[in-house]
Amino acid sequence: MFYIKIFFQYVAQYLKTRMQYRADLFVEIFSDLLFQAVNLIFILVVFGHTNLLGGWSRDEIIFIYGFFLVPFALFSSFFNIWDFNERYIVKGEMDRILTRPIHSLFQIILERMELESLFGAVTGLAIMIYAGIKLQLDISWALDPFLFILFVSGGMFVYGGIFVMIACISFWADARTSIMPMMYNIGNYGRYPVDIYNNVIRFVLTWVLPFAFVGVYPAAYFLGKEEWFTYSFLTPVIGIVFFGASIFIWNSGVKRYRGAGN
Repeated sequence: MFYIKIFFQYVAQYLKTRMQYRADLFVEIFSDLLFQAVNLIFILVVFGHTNLLGGWSRDEIIFIYGFFLVPFALFSSFFNIWDFNERYIVKGEMDRILTRPIHSLFQIILERMELESLFGAVTGLAIMIYAGIKLQLDISWALDPFLFILFVSGGMFVYGGIFVMIACISFWADARTSIMPMMYNIGNYGRYPVDIYNNVIRFVLTWVLPFAFVGVYPAAYFLGKEEWFTYSFLTPVIGIVFFGASIFIWNSGVKRYRGAGN
């Protein structure tokens, strides 16, 4: 209950701050929506030259992309740790974090949250509804909403776990690194079916950097792709494993941290 109370207090303060600069907030939201629209247009352009991509139709690819946007929006809202090395290690702000009686990662997540990114989830849902209507998907309202929340949570924790692990490198090597941007680019592969990649990339996206569990695998359940159902239901498991491992590595890194200074 203490952590829940702290969370909503941070959210309230964040909203007050953002509403002081409404124009800036609307520009950021518009920029995110424009970026998502460009990716959708890219899919439409590709299917302007073919009817199927790796056995998947245009509307199926669009549905996968829409699903991908939902956990990615949650990740983007609460795991903005791309500048963790420079801000918290190099500049020494980690010292401030460690003086407070609350878990350090939880504090950083709250400090760096960007709730406007949640609009990406709304866009994703709209795209899924559009593609689902075109595909005439049969939805079980008794079970599918629960599975959707479960799969989305798993996908968010997959993304969060991977990037927290990357941030943890800073505890052992505090030099500036370019791994974060590269990993963001690799993560984009998860919005497309793994069938279109070779076996090596498919293995990496499934078991090493499991971005496929953010988009294609959980979305395959709702598309009725029975050959992928096992992977679909592994999504929350993979999310828990990777995020749990990231917490363990984070705690180990914090114990090794010796503070800023020369």
